[in-house]
Amino acid sequence: MNKVIRQPDAGHPIAIQPSKARIVVTAGGKIVADTRASLTLREASYPPVHYIPRKDVDMTQLSRTDHATYCPYKGDCAYYSIASSERGKNAVWTYEAPYPAVAQIRDNVAFYPDRVDAIKVEE
Repeated sequence: MNKVIRQPDAGHPIAIQPSKARIVVTAGGKIVADTRASLTLREASYPPVHYIPRKDVDMTQLSRTDHATYCPYKGDCAYYSIASSERGKNAVWTYEAPYPAVAQIRDNVAFYPDRVDAIKVEE
């Protein structure tokens, strides 16, 4: 299968910036991630997404799933579920080999806000 690869542009902008905020993600009543080194990705009209370094995520609470998606701007996306959370199925995503335009998000994960207890942003 030939995958279409697109570059961010004025019609579909993507901006990635380091965040100075502390981001704490809880699920199933447990802290899953706690960082001051996240990246905020702003893509087109979508809500901003916090990408958290894996080193600041308790990966022992996550289990890799077979679910996968593709984004023409970012590449192949892999998923994890959160074991301690009823809503945690495929709640975490990552681009392990992102396209060059978004290479900064490699080695980071992001969380669906509606599949975790909270994503707390402390400025």
